[in-house]
Amino acid sequence: MKNKLFLLCLILLGFQSVFGQNDYNVRSGLKSELAPFYHGVASGDPLSDRVIIWTRITPDSVTQPGEVLSLNWRVASDVDMNNIVASGTTSTSSVRDFTVKVDVTGLAPKTCYYYDFTFDGRNSIVGRTKTAPETAADSVRFAVVSCSDYENGYFNAYASIVERNDIDAVLHLGDYIYEYVAAAGVDGRLAEPANEIVTLSDYRTRYSHYKLDGDLRNVHQQYAFISVWDDHETANNSWMNGAENHTEGTEGTWVARKASGKQAYFEWMPVREQSVDSTRLYRTIKYGDLLNLYMLDTRLEGREEQVGATSAEINNPDRTILGVEQYNWLTNELDNSTAQWNILGQQVMVAPLKAFGAILNTDQWDGYPAERTKLFNHILDSNIQNVVVLTGDIHTSWANDLPHTGYNASTGAGSAGVEYVITSVTSSSTPIGFPSAIISAANPHIKWSDFTKKGYLVLDINSERVQGDYWFCENITNSSTNVSLGNKFYVNSGERFLRNAGSESSRNHSNCVQSPMVTDPTNSLTDVSNSLVWVGAYPNPFEKEITVQYNAPSQGKIKVKVFTQDGKLLQTKDHFTMKGLNYLKINGDDLNAGVYHIQISDSKNNKLVRIVKL
Repeated sequence: MKNKLFLLCLILLGFQSVFGQNDYNVRSGLKSELAPFYHGVASGDPLSDRVIIWTRITPDSVTQPGEVLSLNWRVASDVDMNNIVASGTTSTSSVRDFTVKVDVTGLAPKTCYYYDFTFDGRNSIVGRTKTAPETAADSVRFAVVSCSDYENGYFNAYASIVERNDIDAVLHLGDYIYEYVAAAGVDGRLAEPANEIVTLSDYRTRYSHYKLDGDLRNVHQQYAFISVWDDHETANNSWMNGAENHTEGTEGTWVARKASGKQAYFEWMPVREQSVDSTRLYRTIKYGDLLNLYMLDTRLEGREEQVGATSAEINNPDRTILGVEQYNWLTNELDNSTAQWNILGQQVMVAPLKAFGAILNTDQWDGYPAERTKLFNHILDSNIQNVVVLTGDIHTSWANDLPHTGYNASTGAGSAGVEYVITSVTSSSTPIGFPSAIISAANPHIKWSDFTKKGYLVLDINSERVQGDYWFCENITNSSTNVSLGNKFYVNSGERFLRNAGSESSRNHSNCVQSPMVTDPTNSLTDVSNSLVWVGAYPNPFEKEITVQYNAPSQGKIKVKVFTQDGKLLQTKDHFTMKGLNYLKINGDDLNAGVYHIQISDSKNNKLVRIVKL
């Protein structure tokens, strides 16, 4: 072994050059009463007889890389967890970042259930979920969200959705996390790790950071999520073989980065992994005879590279945003649908958007017009009824008809369906470049737009119509559940165009009692555990660099020691740490392959983590 020292570098999110000594601006912390399930619980992809339940364990003690940890899970019909209807044992390890997913089967349709996990004698919080109907359903209500940038504001949209308690599930249309270098847009909200996330360990750490947010934890606890990724779960403006925000070589290969982003997504999100392809995201979720929900992947599955608006390639008849396999899957699903409503959940705007005859954004379906025309032709030629598209991505709100040949804006004739574009939860609004009056004049199929407000959509579906209500947050710079109704549009069954609604959809939608939540007055988890806690070490084993995430109970000095496997002390360092979550980055270029231990300690506690250098 080389008798050299590690290069140790403490990465603190609230470093002094940015925020000084203001504790509020440093790091989120852990809720000690949640241990060891600090990231809460979640559920997703509900079917009529099953649902995914999810959690993550933060082990108290040192684990061997790959060591398997066993835990128990339960599902009950009551919030007190007395009437257990399903239970079992599952396992996890560092191989999947100690995340846990169980596909619970044998459940009753259209039923509320409660669930929890137990590890080492301690229970998680109780989650609530709801299965889809099997046949008839009078109505279904979704909250639809997208684009949740932690740094740009508080997740007040999530808090409002929890408070209203009148929906069946949450649809997240992507950009659940953002990959950028940390740069807080709102006081107290700074992402971690501080670098742009590129590796599997980076993506895992960013998900860990997001899921410690109180509002995000609460909305996952109360509702099943049906989710797809957009670009920022990997890199901005991604496509099948690359991304605008990826530099081949200096940021590794796109193949490796895309695989890492996908792996972390499936580890950290309550998404069902498919037997045909465990990394395929597009899928159908059925809500009885009322609706089929087709969740699409317009980013990574088959999209060709974006081109400029004046490029001749833009009109290539073979150009695709879905890829041939996904396009054929979608049209086959539509052809064979027996549901009254066909709802597409996807990422980028389908409706055309032009000004003075010029395409404004080729990252949208405008950049793939031949495939859009082919899809609209298929819908109309096959007489596929009641097509509703849900879209995120552009951080603004739009209500659109989907115009095809001979479209008449006054009557709606010639429309293939309708589209609700949902604003962001927090992400900054994308500049359009033209006032709304010019946009409306140039695009008569656009019935309404809002370019500034943040919030969510409530989508209310029954046999007569689908209505979308746009709800906007009072602000995102402070924690608040205050929202106001922005606008509302509906489409009648058998029609293909939007109408203005006179009032919001009825809130008289029955829902079961909520699970008890851990209170979090600041919604930023600034309060915390009274002891040192290891949260994670990424990656482990490692080749060059490893990042250790831990929670400190207070601001002050800690001591960091590095030992060989046989206990030989290599180095002792004193470091200043901030209250809450901190990151210790270790470069091991000069270290031989082997097993080592890192110990951190304060005046009352010490924690040891075992690491392996490859």
